[in-house]
Amino acid sequence: MAINRVKISSDIELKDRLVAINRVTKVTKGGRTFTFAAIVVVGNGNGIIGWGLGKAGEVTAAIAKGVEAAKKNLVKIPVLNGTVPHEEAAKFGGAEVFIKPASTGTGVVAGGAMRAVFESVGITDCLAKSKGSSNPHNLVKATILALAEMRDAKTVAQNRGVSLSKVFRG
Repeated sequence: MAINRVKISSDIELKDRLVAINRVTKVTKGGRTFTFAAIVVVGNGNGIIGWGLGKAGEVTAAIAKGVEAAKKNLVKIPVLNGTVPHEEAAKFGGAEVFIKPASTGTGVVAGGAMRAVFESVGITDCLAKSKGSSNPHNLVKATILALAEMRDAKTVAQNRGVSLSKVFRG
């Protein structure tokens, strides 16, 4: 499924979270050269999220590049009362994720890379499980893919061309 990207105005306040840093070594005739790759997620805490990968010779420069890349691919996610609207599963590469809504007060029950995505998007209560690869790159991409496939009842009603009450009756 294609992810619906959103165009966000520059006045929105986005907070960035570092998911992972990877030090990469290149061995040359002159010795070892170190570079850094940083995976960053940005979000406004109210349903908008994006991820980016930055690579540079310095950690701070890699993070800055990651933030700029993340701002270029923002996605709108439906958040209902601090949780997700329904269960959803997604796969990206070797990483598989399963996301399930939770009642208020449960908190975010998820691992490292997934937790950063949920907190950036503004989800305060959900249950999540990652299966397969624990590679942070693919885990972040699979989580955002699963969240992007979520639809709230209002959107479903609009797509079907029926009233909101008819969506719940079946």
